[in-house]
Amino acid sequence: MKAVVVIPTYNERDNLAKLVQSVLSQGENIDILIVDDNSPDGTGRLADEIAATNNRVTVFHRSGKLGLGSAYRQGFKLALEMGADCIVEMDADFSHDPTTLPRFFAMLDSYDVVIGSRYLNGISVVNWPLRRLMLSYFASVYTRVITGLRISDCTSGFKCFKRKVIESIELDEVKSDGYSFQIEMNYRCMERGFRIGELPIIFIDRHAGTSKMSRKIVREAVIMVWKLKFGSILRRLLGNGKI
Repeated sequence: MKAVVVIPTYNERDNLAKLVQSVLSQGENIDILIVDDNSPDGTGRLADEIAATNNRVTVFHRSGKLGLGSAYRQGFKLALEMGADCIVEMDADFSHDPTTLPRFFAMLDSYDVVIGSRYLNGISVVNWPLRRLMLSYFASVYTRVITGLRISDCTSGFKCFKRKVIESIELDEVKSDGYSFQIEMNYRCMERGFRIGELPIIFIDRHAGTSKMSRKIVREAVIMVWKLKFGSILRRLLGNGKI
């Protein structure tokens, strides 16, 4: 089974080389696709240098900071072209532990989508301020109540999809970014009847660099859950279950 790990980057130079080494060491079946948004700190140049010496690393350069959701949409399309049997999304800052990857792949025997959950067995988050922890935790509670998702961590950005899952979703119709991108992808998977499993992880706040969180991202997530809910109701009324 070929796995492609999609890693969006923006100013992640301090983490990148060590992260690539750690991810690739988890199995010879793993390739990496770095999607860089023209990082001012030279992350893209470093990624090119790494790719030049390792054929398991591919780099895609974008013109600027275009958003996390669009980076993943582009990355997913390229991963399919690379022949991926499964596609992983993860952060570049070591908040997602690469050593967890083999456990994700093992769970694909039973599930179509595997989510690395911070809240499956209590709260497993290290080094987050209480305010941000509560924001993230209650965002998942809020999302479950509105959308009906049966997932303990609706906004996790560490997850693995089987190829057929990504192929079934019209990626160009997924418009959201940040938290709401994760919510929307989970919802679309649920609507299509895919089996979603959760794997407990320990989330450790970023090693280096700065957080990309903003009020805009939070507002988008608050609104997105209602769009998903009302869109689902409308489709049922019109007799079209496709999302």
